[in-house]
Amino acid sequence: MEPSLFVAEGRLWRNDDAQCRVFDPWSLIWQPADALPAGARAITAEAALAELAAANRIRRLPVAVIGPREPVGDQEAVAAAIGAAIASLGLVLLTGGKGGVMAAASRGAAESGGLVLGYVPDEDWRMANPHVAVPLATGIGPVRNALIARACPVLIAVGGGYGTLSEIAYGLHFDKLVLTIADAPVVDGAIICRDVAEIRGRIARRMLALDATL
Repeated sequence: MEPSLFVAEGRLWRNDDAQCRVFDPWSLIWQPADALPAGARAITAEAALAELAAANRIRRLPVAVIGPREPVGDQEAVAAAIGAAIASLGLVLLTGGKGGVMAAASRGAAESGGLVLGYVPDEDWRMANPHVAVPLATGIGPVRNALIARACPVLIAVGGGYGTLSEIAYGLHFDKLVLTIADAPVVDGAIICRDVAEIRGRIARRMLALDATL
């Protein structure tokens, strides 16, 4: 059952299981509260996250989009839509900084006003795709896949081969939420999503610590 969320006094509250709690947006944990304030307004997880981010009231951990440099079918369009969805939630996108799915997601986020980070495998930050606002040159090649998985509470795989599979494995090993779509590798523990709307909702619930601690 989805928790009942409310906004009151500039804060996010939940009232479920006969217990009232208030969200600490900097430590990203729920704390016990005495009672729901009068005049509290019901809100969805997605709208709550977007409001907190727009007011700069939440610590924004990055969300990763991973996938191949040579996408097929609709993978590029799906990646761009996911990037836009991440930006619409007020979150930061992190990718491997290169082309294909990474560039498409970066473009979607950037065109929607989002901040895009890229862990570039090269030694030169200029090797990042043009949509990356903060290129981080790691100089460690594909080993940077582990950094991406470690840094992000949520990883979204759009298609992919062995490289994407390694990132999925790292994400699961680090107990991160791993979502897949558009013929991404099927791995036990990763959640296959129907569409971008489902992905957006799952991101919001995880970033608000509604389905797990961060």
